[in-house]
Amino acid sequence: MEPRTDTTDTYTCAMIPPAPLTLDRREGPFGEVVLRERGEHFEIIANGCFLMDTSDGRSERLLIDAALGALPAGRTGPSVLIGGLGVGFSLVRAAEEERWGRIVVVEREQAIVDWHRQGPLDRISGAALADPRTEVVHTDLVAHLGTATERYDALCLDIDNGPDWTVTDDNGSLYSPTGLAHCHDRLTPGGVLAVWSAQPSPAFEQGLRNAGFSGVRTEEVAVARGVPDVVHLALRSH
Repeated sequence: MEPRTDTTDTYTCAMIPPAPLTLDRREGPFGEVVLRERGEHFEIIANGCFLMDTSDGRSERLLIDAALGALPAGRTGPSVLIGGLGVGFSLVRAAEEERWGRIVVVEREQAIVDWHRQGPLDRISGAALADPRTEVVHTDLVAHLGTATERYDALCLDIDNGPDWTVTDDNGSLYSPTGLAHCHDRLTPGGVLAVWSAQPSPAFEQGLRNAGFSGVRTEEVAVARGVPDVVHLALRSH
């Protein structure tokens, strides 16, 4: 009789995800940010809260595609402000699309900018950052929206896990009536606001309507487990 080969240990080990390796850890004005490597992927942790990783990116790309698709037909060279550099997927998607004109990325964490410009995330975003249409603005998004005067054709915002799950308390003001009024002011007539979220938020949808946005809708992105990621979309009608 042939001896039985027990593959349980091999199978079990294959199912255990690799332990994360911390590549950089920094204390900034808004708390701690950490870049970790887990197998083939990178992940960003902010104040102990998982923010995003490089394992998928479909919803970050949808954030950009949905905003472009919602713009009025015939608008040439539309400008887009991307709130949050993150792991770079949204920026890369915007740079891949020739129809976008100016691409402005607002990122408040210098560490994240450094990881893209001189660190491991350069392999993801290097070409997009070198695109002549791209400009990175190192500042707080909430403050920028409230003080800037420039208008954009699209605002694509991804700085939290959603309106109901913010990374820092200060970010909550972005989804308040005042914050949404600032978003409305920063858009051109017919411009699009797109906000990423880890889960749907009916209360946020109503807040968008109360702030004067029209065409409010939500697009879903299926995930492996749990509720789908979503992109909230709204238009400035005038």
